[in-house]
Amino acid sequence: MGRRLVPLTLDNLQDLPQRCRSCVFWERDPVSGEAAVKAGTSALEKESWISSVLLDWGSCGRVVYVDDIPVGFVLYAPPAYVPRSTAFPTSPVASDAVQLMTAFIMPGYQGQGLGRVMVQTVAKDLLRRGFKAIEAFGDARWKEPACVLPADHLLAVGFKTVRPHPAYPRLRLELRTALSWKEDVEMALDRLLGAVQKEPALRPL
Repeated sequence: MGRRLVPLTLDNLQDLPQRCRSCVFWERDPVSGEAAVKAGTSALEKESWISSVLLDWGSCGRVVYVDDIPVGFVLYAPPAYVPRSTAFPTSPVASDAVQLMTAFIMPGYQGQGLGRVMVQTVAKDLLRRGFKAIEAFGDARWKEPACVLPADHLLAVGFKTVRPHPAYPRLRLELRTALSWKEDVEMALDRLLGAVQKEPALRPL
């Protein structure tokens, strides 16, 4: 089984699940995000965001391929590039961290360690770029697939709560911790990444 983790660009954006290619939940603030959906321009907005971040900051995601089949992805960026992050009651993300926006592994490919490899690849990338941690907003009341990752699953794979909240706590994973993970977190991580982005995910906070 050949595995490849390739930086996300406009060239392979089409390899994301269809609903994710045009989702601008994180890439736009709540008002402009809803407006883009109503106007039918969200796919173009997504392309514009990726292009802008690539030019200004660099790689902001990875696409996972198994035998040349796209089976998952992860998106991440400094909070300055993630307008939706300011809408959360537990913002801002720390200045030494990058925000984990969202991630997904296709159900048929969960339980194979792909999630761990993906996050470790991101950790290596960000350590080289001078960051110390990944932070994410968790959904403590998570009931169905959405863009906000379930807080319980983030905790299960090593994130620690840095700002508690009954609905949207902010959590943090030190990058060096991610690189030293043991195989016993693989299943938890696969559950986390398999729990998101299976349904249309733009929803108000």
